[in-house]
Amino acid sequence: MIDVTSDLQALRSRVSEWKHNGLRVGFVPTMGNLHAGHFSLVRLARRHADRVVASVFVNPTQFGPNEDFARYPRTPEADADGLSQAGCDLLWLPTVDAMYPFGAQQAVQVRVPGVTEVLEGAHRPGHFDGVATVVARLFNQVQPDVAVFGRKDYQQLAVIRYLARDLAFPIEILAGETLREPDGLAMSSRNQYLSPEQRPVAAEIHACLQAMKAAVQAGEPLSDAEAAARERLAAAGFEVDYAAVRQPGLEEFGGAARGACVALIAARIGSTRLIDNLEFDA
Repeated sequence: MIDVTSDLQALRSRVSEWKHNGLRVGFVPTMGNLHAGHFSLVRLARRHADRVVASVFVNPTQFGPNEDFARYPRTPEADADGLSQAGCDLLWLPTVDAMYPFGAQQAVQVRVPGVTEVLEGAHRPGHFDGVATVVARLFNQVQPDVAVFGRKDYQQLAVIRYLARDLAFPIEILAGETLREPDGLAMSSRNQYLSPEQRPVAAEIHACLQAMKAAVQAGEPLSDAEAAARERLAAAGFEVDYAAVRQPGLEEFGGAARGACVALIAARIGSTRLIDNLEFDA
């Protein structure tokens, strides 16, 4: 049975006890409303650690003024049950006061330069500042040996790797593979916002990523592959923020794509914004 705490001293006492006994501690930070993708991250952490902590915290500082913080689904009991079945030992449920003792508006902020300024960062100003700030706090609270994040949030993963290295957190960062529905749609807590009519259309995002990969591997110009994806998504009813092929560090290619690539899409259908990516070699 999983233990649950909202008390920071209790969290630190438990982790300290584990480490005193020579146990390796894994950590999976989440915003809750968990699905199979999250539970796969817990299982990955379990393979690399003796004990696993997961956190559930809907972080207000990473939502923009017109985004879905208030309606973001909160399912703590179901989350705890699923985490327990996946092999999690402790669920950390911090309050906003515990996370931001001086208030979210007066909090010390962490900002990662460079990688936060393109794609998601350009379309969601301040988002990655909120992500970096809360992850740094969670790392300090839990003090794990290893932390696991999903590849679906590709740019977020890049931000956290930069953060951990630059601030010298003694934490190994592991990446979990994206879990998909049978039609290719990446699992996401936001998928439940999709109407029955929108749900099958949402799979077009993954299909467009695969088409971008095929086009680039066939030697087509990047601009053509990206434009074709945007046009296909728009024709399906999406409002497209970006469809791009980048280098692994999210830099633009100076000419034709060579070597490791990642195709990334962010698009909105109705009121639901979805992101996905596909890594490949050209």
